[in-house]
Amino acid sequence: MAKVTADMPIEELPLDTILAGDCVAAMNALPENSVDLIFADPPYNLQLKGELHRPNNSKVDACDDDWDQFASFAAYDEFSRNWLKAARRILKPNGAIWVIGSYHNIFRVGAALQDAGFWILNDVIWRKSNPMPNFRGKRLTNAHETMIWAGKSDASKYTFNYEALKELNDGVQMRSDWVLPICNGGERLKDEAGDKAHPTQKPESLLHRVLVASTKPGDVVLDPFFGTGTTGAVAKKLGRHYIGIEREAAYRKVAEARLASVRRYDSESLQVTPGKRAEVRVPFGQLVERGILSPGDKLYSFNGRHSAKVRADGTLIAHDQRGSIHQVGAALEGAPSCNGWTYWHYKKEGQMMPIDLMRQAIRSEMAKTN
Repeated sequence: MAKVTADMPIEELPLDTILAGDCVAAMNALPENSVDLIFADPPYNLQLKGELHRPNNSKVDACDDDWDQFASFAAYDEFSRNWLKAARRILKPNGAIWVIGSYHNIFRVGAALQDAGFWILNDVIWRKSNPMPNFRGKRLTNAHETMIWAGKSDASKYTFNYEALKELNDGVQMRSDWVLPICNGGERLKDEAGDKAHPTQKPESLLHRVLVASTKPGDVVLDPFFGTGTTGAVAKKLGRHYIGIEREAAYRKVAEARLASVRRYDSESLQVTPGKRAEVRVPFGQLVERGILSPGDKLYSFNGRHSAKVRADGTLIAHDQRGSIHQVGAALEGAPSCNGWTYWHYKKEGQMMPIDLMRQAIRSEMAKTN
């Protein structure tokens, strides 16, 4: 744990550390353009009036802590503007921010986010698979929270691991509504008295998806409202660095104990499916140069209707069509375009195999030498 004030500049980032104190002062003491991602779970300004009870008259352990109390909407808006300004200063030009909130605050925070110069990329609905019931029966059950994902500016080349999220979602493009359970059971941290250590502890599953989606191993993730350290715990497991800021000593104590027991996954396990653009380019001609395919070898279309012969320069010839694997495939199918890597197949032991398997073998070999 470290104490940071605005008049004590930090020359080097305090990686994997919980900073004690006010989040604005702590962020203002950090170097400009130094953080890759910010995940913020600010006070929701719930404006609770009195105690909340279940139908059996037992009291609900709702969030009524001092840190969630604001004198007015104007006071909350000023608070939001101040921490967002500090957050934007320390984000790298290609950095991004996630902010989570409920209907009480997320619309006000969203406006402040845009006013500060951030560029909204998506809003994500976290739909809770096991929400707390509405005990009074006067409103709909509050079954979701909203996250806003934004780049530092409209020019930010932010990280988005599209293919990794697709794999997380069973091969289907990830949507902006995420069904995940709230934090409960063994994941819910308790204090020395056996009570909830924090009233709004987020589940690690939520942070896992956020960090896999928008960071890379080695990135620096800052959480200005660190609480009991969920962001730090997931960041540490995933091989990211964390910086937490938390003013409440009780939360810091719980977070420190939690983080001390977290272990990083091994390097191989931290790799995710890369996007197509991030993969090393392998020309088809390289398969010919390296003798994986030879001039004169036959390739077959995936539907079995066409065949083509490989030429010495890495082009194909099929009837009167000559050109690249993509051009010949498109011409034969009468299509405007064609992915030749998946269109063309070779025969191995009587089985049709896509030539893309050859390309992937070369990529794997290149990755081992880098």
